[in-house]
Amino acid sequence: MHHQQLNKFKLPENFRGRNAFIVQLWWFVQGTLFRMSPQFMYGFRRFLLRIFGAKIGKKVIIRPSVKVTYPWKVSIGDYSWIGDDVVLYSLGEIDIGNNVVISQKSYICSASHDYTKVDFPIFSKRNIIEDDCWLATDVYIAPGVSIGKGVVVGARSSVYKNMPEGWVCYGNPAKPLKKRID
Repeated sequence: MHHQQLNKFKLPENFRGRNAFIVQLWWFVQGTLFRMSPQFMYGFRRFLLRIFGAKIGKKVIIRPSVKVTYPWKVSIGDYSWIGDDVVLYSLGEIDIGNNVVISQKSYICSASHDYTKVDFPIFSKRNIIEDDCWLATDVYIAPGVSIGKGVVVGARSSVYKNMPEGWVCYGNPAKPLKKRID
């Protein structure tokens, strides 16, 4: 019995949101100009992302080692920081609020496959990280998850469900542990 038959897989029409040429051009620009830009050139990296359709707020800090799959599906609010080796796996929309810190090696995942079907279809679900959040190092956010305003997610946590506003959350799976400010 086959659990998945990948020869039956079909990418949904317009799933990437741009044609193949634009996708490849972005990946080339990201692998060269973006990745090799000096650490302090935050404005240049914001500019490159905006050219490719990302909505980037004021004074956003994005490190050169950040990977963004499809920038046209990403929105980042004012004064947010995206740390070293963060992956914004934006096969679906990723909305990041104002004053958000996404620390190094975190992975925001907006897509997966339906393993219950033989054709292994891909799907995307929007991720929302509201204002004033801090995702500590190496946090994983699953497709479709929303992180409420002011949430802190502890290092190496895996978040599979929405986290309520104003909580410190930790674990695998992550759970709210205490209010951020009493």
